[in-house]
Amino acid sequence: MAQTNGVHNRKPVRPSPADRVPSNLATEWQAWLGSSPPSVEETLGAPKHGPLLATLRSIAFFVYFLSSCLFMHFAQLLGAPLYFVSKDWFYAYMAMTKQYFGLFATTMTQWWSPSIIRISGDKSMAGLIKQSEDGMLRMAFEERLVLMANHQIYTDWLYLWWISYTNDPPMHGHIYIILKESLKYAPIIGPAMMFYGFIFMARKWSKDQERLRYRIQKLSTRHSGPLSGSGGGSTLDPMWLLIFPEGTNISANTRQNSATYSAKAGIADMKHQLLPRSTGLQFCLQELKGTVDYLYDCTIGYEGIPPGLYGQDVFTLRSVYFQGRPPKSVNMHWRRYAIASLPINDSDAMYEWTLQRWREKDEMLEQFYKTGKFPGDPQAVEIEGAPKEKEWKTPYINTEVKPRNPVEFLQIFAPVVTAGLVGRVLVQIIDRTVGTAPLFGS
Repeated sequence: MAQTNGVHNRKPVRPSPADRVPSNLATEWQAWLGSSPPSVEETLGAPKHGPLLATLRSIAFFVYFLSSCLFMHFAQLLGAPLYFVSKDWFYAYMAMTKQYFGLFATTMTQWWSPSIIRISGDKSMAGLIKQSEDGMLRMAFEERLVLMANHQIYTDWLYLWWISYTNDPPMHGHIYIILKESLKYAPIIGPAMMFYGFIFMARKWSKDQERLRYRIQKLSTRHSGPLSGSGGGSTLDPMWLLIFPEGTNISANTRQNSATYSAKAGIADMKHQLLPRSTGLQFCLQELKGTVDYLYDCTIGYEGIPPGLYGQDVFTLRSVYFQGRPPKSVNMHWRRYAIASLPINDSDAMYEWTLQRWREKDEMLEQFYKTGKFPGDPQAVEIEGAPKEKEWKTPYINTEVKPRNPVEFLQIFAPVVTAGLVGRVLVQIIDRTVGTAPLFGS
């Protein structure tokens, strides 16, 4: 995301020594304790699976990953001609294929990277976070919202996609993610994300602004297709717009860049995040004004990241999916803000508001790395079948990533398999018509 307009006109705030964070956290650890930070092996323990099983898991993972991606992309291509017939039906069909990816990410996480998911929130989330008696998470968010989150590692958006799946009604077919432009050039996945209507940003506001305006206007257009419900007429389509104001995930390089910028701008740096940028967020909220009521904020933390390292250093593709060493828990703390109460028409005020939310996130992450949990308000969560006594009520829901039905993922393959069967029948009908083969014959 481009640099915020409000930065240049703000009065510099000189950070205190406590706010300054060395760019090299390993050096910081040594300075404090006189020793090197613990290694990944010391933190996560030995791999759960040996070399042979890890190899078999990696083969199974890539087979499932590649076959699912190919089937989903072919399903998209099958529906592409609908664009020239009815754009409303085209968007509805692509929403269905987007649901497939939500199911794919859910089953992939359940099978290869099972972790405890711990959900909490503040008072603004009262009545919105629930757990049914079968242990499934049930969110009660609106059908149209904007969601912002800190960006720890590459799996953040997968877990947030799963959150949309747990919503009532499910929204995993209506999530739109703002991503860096380079991702659209990834083989298969890039074109698939373009079909999904994801928004790719070049991080140059002069170039991104019109592109973002165009995409937001499309998301604010009324349609009369199957997504409009049984009442008929034109309505706004469901939409969850996901944005990461930090622009990228935290790493040694991005932390250094953030620290350098904070020193140059005279802004106190973060300890566990990158400085956020508010221009894109503000623009989205301005363009969606009147069609979206709430901005949701999620703070994500992964248990098991030692001081001196970052999530991407610890939870790699190899360690998580092949060696069986996923995070001990994935923690999410939720808050909700009425967009009408935000200073979306004042760049400086909006930047300060965003920066303050990120400082609160940093404090919560500090507590998380010390205690293993975010703060939580018991009013934010509801657990079906739990005792009603006040002294028992917990501020946390512990659950896991899993589908509602264990065979639900088979939907991924349905369009292509169906098209193949229909194609085979048509070929045999043609063959029978011209007298070259009996219908359904061998």
